[in-house]
Amino acid sequence: MPELPNYLKGLQQNLDALGGSDITGIAVKVGIAFSIFICFWVFRKVVTRYIFKLLSRFTDKTKTRLDDHIIDAFQKPLQIFFVFLGIYLSLLYLPLSPEHNLLLSRVFRSSLLILIATGFYNFFGCYECITEDMHSIWGISVDKLLVPFFSKVLKVVIIAFAVTIIAQEWDYNVSSLIAGLGLGGLAFALAAKDSAANIFGGVVIITDKPFSIGDWISTPSVEGVVEDINFRSTKIRTFAQAVVTVPNATLANEPVTNYTRMGMRRITFNLGVTYDTSREKIKKCVTEIKNMLETHPEIHPETIFVRFDSFGASSLDIFLYFFTVTTVWGEFLRVKEDINFKIMEILEKEGVSVAFPSTSVYFETPLETKQQ
Repeated sequence: MPELPNYLKGLQQNLDALGGSDITGIAVKVGIAFSIFICFWVFRKVVTRYIFKLLSRFTDKTKTRLDDHIIDAFQKPLQIFFVFLGIYLSLLYLPLSPEHNLLLSRVFRSSLLILIATGFYNFFGCYECITEDMHSIWGISVDKLLVPFFSKVLKVVIIAFAVTIIAQEWDYNVSSLIAGLGLGGLAFALAAKDSAANIFGGVVIITDKPFSIGDWISTPSVEGVVEDINFRSTKIRTFAQAVVTVPNATLANEPVTNYTRMGMRRITFNLGVTYDTSREKIKKCVTEIKNMLETHPEIHPETIFVRFDSFGASSLDIFLYFFTVTTVWGEFLRVKEDINFKIMEILEKEGVSVAFPSTSVYFETPLETKQQ
């Protein structure tokens, strides 16, 4: 008959020991073990609430909110820790074999590592809070695009460390596992070449910084506001409120126009007036429109062009070219509307009419009217 494994031998020994012992003593031990678990289960929230309340008294006195974020990140893992601790102590109270006690100890330590990794994972997930504290305390301004990217990198590193330590806890040879991954690296790289290209594209975007989160950008494939960037892609919300996911490799190889970083926004158009407008009135309109733009507080004073430009097909064209101080789209439209109203006011004051496309037909001989 084949020999039983060590864990099964230990279990058989426990059963034999329990079978030959006093039933009342066994029931008492099981009852005490169950009571230990129930106590930890019932008081887990009370204990954690008292601990975090005590810690909050110290964190409220500090200027930074970083310690508050640490407490929030570890609050849920600490509650789960008390449940695992109750299970561990209750099972440890039972008369188990050394093999089972070793297995129980490994499970408990692995659970503890998972909870610690979960706490750090939650903490690095609140990257917005970290950037606010860095700016308010140390005066360090971190790019909005850089922080979430490295936050995701740190999350991956935390998971990798946790898996490695747990594997060593269970006597797995991590070195041979890494060597095996190295042997299969070539096949993996060939299968995931597009993903690798997107990752390197994300690194290019991070280092080159053509845009940041919240910027309004335009590319040949999409236009909208940048919402997020990760290892594979960048999420852009269009003005139709749809989210477009663009691979980083594609975005890194396209020309990107960043409207948010404009110093000023351009307005240019041709103002056509009718051909019966006199030369003096055109001069007067050009002068007054230019003076109005030069004195307007929301028009950039450096580049303003107002010129009688050309004789159009059905109008005398006045060319206007200037810039607004604001780059915000809504404010830009408001300024543009105000300029249009002021131009209309100048034209009405001078008695000049705006031309519209028209065609004049001339007959060499007058048309004859048919007599009834």
